[in-house]
Amino acid sequence: HESTSLQSQPPPEKQNYGAAAAHGRQGPVMSVSRKNPAKRDYLVAAVLCYANLINFMDWFLVPGILLDIQKYFKLGDGDTGLLQTVFILCYMLAAPVFGYLGDRYNRKIILGAGIFFWSGVTLSSSFISELYYWMFFLSRGLVGIGTASYSTIAPTIIADLFEEGKRTTMLSVFYIFIPVGSGLGYVLAAGTAGLTGDWHWAFRITPCMGGLALVLLILLVPHRTQRRTAAHRALSISGTIQVAAEKPGVHRTAKTTWCQDVISLAKNWSFVWSSLGLTAMAFVTGALGMWVPLFLYRARLVQGTASPCLQETCNSSNSLIFGGITIGTGMLGVIAGAEAARRLRKINNKADPLICATSMFISAVCLYIALMVAQTSILSTFIFIAFGELFLSVNWAVVTDILLYVVTPRRQSTAIALQILVSHLLGDAGSPYLIGIISNAIQAKNVHSFQWSFWSMQYSFIVCAFVGVFGGGFFLLTSLYIEEDRKEAEQ
Repeated sequence: HESTSLQSQPPPEKQNYGAAAAHGRQGPVMSVSRKNPAKRDYLVAAVLCYANLINFMDWFLVPGILLDIQKYFKLGDGDTGLLQTVFILCYMLAAPVFGYLGDRYNRKIILGAGIFFWSGVTLSSSFISELYYWMFFLSRGLVGIGTASYSTIAPTIIADLFEEGKRTTMLSVFYIFIPVGSGLGYVLAAGTAGLTGDWHWAFRITPCMGGLALVLLILLVPHRTQRRTAAHRALSISGTIQVAAEKPGVHRTAKTTWCQDVISLAKNWSFVWSSLGLTAMAFVTGALGMWVPLFLYRARLVQGTASPCLQETCNSSNSLIFGGITIGTGMLGVIAGAEAARRLRKINNKADPLICATSMFISAVCLYIALMVAQTSILSTFIFIAFGELFLSVNWAVVTDILLYVVTPRRQSTAIALQILVSHLLGDAGSPYLIGIISNAIQAKNVHSFQWSFWSMQYSFIVCAFVGVFGGGFFLLTSLYIEEDRKEAEQ
């Protein structure tokens, strides 16, 4: 049964967007009932969230047992930081390729192949001998390629499954699994190493979880999801799909080349500045994620509350606590960020970038204080690290939602891929390595001691606080262009 409804469309300046868009944007529609019930869409989203959890657990297995790996392969701080840099470099270089494929080919097949590939490589890496450390570096790079297929494409499927009123909520749920997966990666790695007395077992659990994710993907995710045009999304009402393309006067979107898409995105200043803000976030989170447990271990050595690690498996309590903090603050931050955005958008169309800017400034201050008090109080350090991570996590879903309403839907996979490329190239691809090299350089100029081992890491970490301030500035610049770019994307 088909029904036609005609309603007046408010002028652009009266329209809302993002989470509040469902209440403020309607137009002439010809609707047909959706073939898939809402429950099926939520089930698909749940499968994608579960796979995202495993994705980020794999990211942070290495930092969770960094001291063990450093000792096993006999690596210095610089080489140890390079482990995560190799992973991120391969991840970001593969992202644009998968963005191109995701906009043009079957996304379910690409996702399934990615999960199978990265799970297999993770399992294989657990059998590498200490004589072949270069193979371990190579395996981390290959895992990065596999995870790029997932991070690039999965958010666009969620964006197609849900209308704008639900989209921010579902993306928030999806992005909650970034900090949750990251934290569980620390907990799983440290806990497994402690229980088995062998850190290699940490790399044999997530592949099993990846196998389950692959089965669920095959069984539950539809072979093709409806790719909605801008008209489809703008004209959606009450859970129906609008056949806008078939209605007289509504034209099909012309296909463009990848180069044309990139040129268009480069002229979209909201996309450019918000991507640079995300880059600053990635720089800080990458450095913290890699080095905080080792930094806290060295702080305890200086305080005399821990002894040097000489046994086969090192004490992983710092990784376990930091993992717990990452999970808790990540969940709270993403939820708080989405809720703050939903409420503040109603009174200020620039709310999203302003929320991101404020949270970056506060996070930078908290992280700086955490570094300064580490030598005297580990508890205070944990508290300020928790607040720093909390305010960083506020931005995850908000930044993605900015991209989704300032970029036209047919360019979204490419936009996400480019954002991944830039944010990782200038962000967390280099930050773990940079912190490691600065630390090595400081240690080389001073007498080897626990004190200088701690100070070298502390001084190199201060870079993160300054980068956080720059990130806040980039989000402030985003607020200058966001209304104009949103209106252009809606057209």
